[in-house]
Amino acid sequence: MSTDATIDTLTTDGRTDSKKKSLARFVPVVARVLLGLVFFVFGLDYFLHFMPAPQGPFPPGAMAFGGALMQTGYMMELVKGTEVLCGALLLANLFVPLALVLIAPVVVNIVAFHAFLEPAGLPLAFILVALLAYLGWAYRETFRPLLGMRVKPAR
Repeated sequence: MSTDATIDTLTTDGRTDSKKKSLARFVPVVARVLLGLVFFVFGLDYFLHFMPAPQGPFPPGAMAFGGALMQTGYMMELVKGTEVLCGALLLANLFVPLALVLIAPVVVNIVAFHAFLEPAGLPLAFILVALLAYLGWAYRETFRPLLGMRVKPAR
């Protein structure tokens, strides 16, 4: 019998029931795959154009912002390339903490864009924040050294 009472429960005949354990271990996987799919698919769509383009009039601020990013000649490619890379890493379960750190500024900008320029996309932006925050919590032990206030460099 496990000593962790929050994971295994004792049944009336003295056996442990691991249903909670088996369900709980899939939540980070589901969150990782969902976040990875969103960024991999939408990032790849920028390069391959396999989804229909959004229709309708867009707010002038959103158009100006998107136009400015396109006119730089590199920024949209950098952002969308980062989305594809991080999405692929999350889907492949490789370098997950690194992918979360790299994609966090993109998520912040998605939230800011929808909060200030195009509020219709705000629900999806909050879902991305929730997935990213949950995965950050799930991998918190990996991030703990990054939060040291005073650390010494390695020799």
